[in-house]
Parts: sequence; structure tokens; C-alpha cells
Amino acid sequence: MPDRIEAKVTHRFKASPERVYDTFLDPDQVAHWQAAWLRHGGMGGDVTASELDPTVGGAFLLADKREDGEARHWGIFLHLHRPTKIAFTWIVDESEEDDPSEVTIIIEPELDGPGAIATLYHTMDAQWADYVPQTEKGWRAMLEGIETVL
Repeated sequence: MPDRIEAKVTHRFKASPERVYDTFLDPDQVAHWQAAWLRHGGMGGDVTASELDPTVGGAFLLADKREDGEARHWGIFLHLHRPTKIAFTWIVDESEEDDPSEVTIIIEPELDGPGAIATLYHTMDAQWADYVPQTEKGWRAMLEGIETVL
């Protein structure tokens, strides 16, 4: 197995762990938080695909228009434990399909309030080490997009 590195971001939500978990996986909500994700990330493109089968082994596809063309992100759900854990493969190029990166989101109740704390770990090939800050910025924007929908 090649060397792996990890990007990590944390976000405090005002909503409960159950609502955070459900919003992330609700097919009717995905396009909404995906559009908010793009806005929070400074990418004003249009959402072109928001498809997901929120079951273990189920696939997802997220796509949007950007300056240099369409950005596509896809993968397979590996673990779904409501309301505490979501894990999936993350692929942005066909060349990654044999060795995809993995994303795990741990959702915990906030100790001093009614909200939740989500910590996202993106484990990827060490060749992408220079992209960790950019990756963390993107995931931070995604969590902020979910917050907007909540």
C-alpha cells in the first residue's frame, strides 16, 4: 500500500447529529448543499449532477461547471452509521479508481449545547501532499454548505 496522508477539518453545527447526518445523505438536499458548497468555496458554477444512493455499497456522483470545464466527484459509500459516521471513497479522475482516497466524517454531539461537531478526515496518496491545504479548504466549504441548508 502506498504512503498515505490526511487532510482534516472540523465544523460545529447548530443542528443535532441526526440532522447533520440526514442532510448529508438526503438525495433531495444534496443539490442544495452542493450549490452552497460551491458558493462557500468561491466557485460560482452551476451544479450539473447530484446523484446518490445512500446505502453501504451505493454510489454517488457530484458534478459542477467550473472555468476549466466540468468537475466530477464520485465514489462508493463504505460505512453508514446514523448519526455518527459516514465513510466513502472519493475519486476525481478515472486514474484514481484503482486506488481511491477515502473520506470519513465523524459526527458527535456537542458537549455544551444542542449542536453537533463534525470532523472530516480525507486520507489520500502521499503524492497529493502539496494539495492538503486546498483539500481542507474545499471540505470546509462543503461543511459550511451543509450548515447553510440546515
